[in-house]
Amino acid sequence: MEILAEIGHALWIAFAMFWEILWPLVLGFGLSGVVQAVVSKGEMSKLLPDDSPKTLAIATGLGAASSSCSYAAVALARSIFRRGANFTAAMAFELASTNLVAELSIILIVLMGWQFALAEFAGGPLMVAIVVVLFRLLLSRKLVKQANEQADKGIKGAMEGHAEMDMSVEGRSFWQRISSPEAITATSHYFVMDWAMVWKDIAGGLLIAGAISAWVPQNFWKTLFLTSHPVAATVWGPLVGPIVAVLSFVCSVGNIPLAAVLWNGGISFGGVIAFIYADLIVLPIINIYRKYYGWKATAFVVGIFYLAMAAAALIVESIFRILGLVPQERKAQVVEASISLNYTTVLNIIFLMVAGFLVIRFLKTGGSKMLAHMD
Repeated sequence: MEILAEIGHALWIAFAMFWEILWPLVLGFGLSGVVQAVVSKGEMSKLLPDDSPKTLAIATGLGAASSSCSYAAVALARSIFRRGANFTAAMAFELASTNLVAELSIILIVLMGWQFALAEFAGGPLMVAIVVVLFRLLLSRKLVKQANEQADKGIKGAMEGHAEMDMSVEGRSFWQRISSPEAITATSHYFVMDWAMVWKDIAGGLLIAGAISAWVPQNFWKTLFLTSHPVAATVWGPLVGPIVAVLSFVCSVGNIPLAAVLWNGGISFGGVIAFIYADLIVLPIINIYRKYYGWKATAFVVGIFYLAMAAAALIVESIFRILGLVPQERKAQVVEASISLNYTTVLNIIFLMVAGFLVIRFLKTGGSKMLAHMD
């Protein structure tokens, strides 16, 4: 009976966290769907021909305007690379797609605090810049050629159908596009497809976070994160955070609940940011890189990504400490989360109604058939 009680406690924590982030998830995916409905994927490759500052800025902006699903971001990056986009620009797009999207920031604010959302948003472009510099210094044309040859083989990874799907509305002014019936339909399709892509990661992240919060003693985290040595912990956090992410298998927005548990457990501020950045180097994603680009390019990309994630997180924490923006209390919404008649419940009801409208629109406009071919 004691074991069942512990399992029940872990499941309750997971559900309580889900209740806290439900309306931000609906809002975030809704905004993402609207943006995707008016931004054409077909034009992306033409906009990313090289690794000039202008092109990289466009790549980062397009990434921020796309879906937050890590698998879809990786698949779409290969797709535009195969269509002629510059490899560095494709990787910049990929990084921005999972680190600068609206839903991620909203959930961070609700679950952990605005400081984490600001750090994530400030560090994202910095991480892209570090990757670009390292690529220019170390990436050879031979390796890019090998990656291109492997990519052209078209080996299936994950979310290929979503990467190729383009329902964006074109040929009108922005406001005409965004308010048109076609855009509403496209938004509903992207909304449901995005949920279909990431629900496993969200559920996995919540269950892992609930289990760790309920079962792993605080002393373990304090020892792992060197909390008794503040200076060493500041450096160690950004180094170990991505490693924990790699081993957790959780990516996309699903890693935010686990990030909250790690923060409460004692990891440094930079360690949390590096952990969140690392959803693009978890083991399943690394295996997809292998299929897409080959082992040599995969080892190079993962190594550079790791260095950039750790460095960007360390720099952001240093700046935030100088500005006094690092939270002093560790009270992310994990164990404290509860369900009651408050603003969270009201917002959840409102946004569930919005989600219901989008799902009905999706079903009435042939979305089920498209969903069946998404992978």
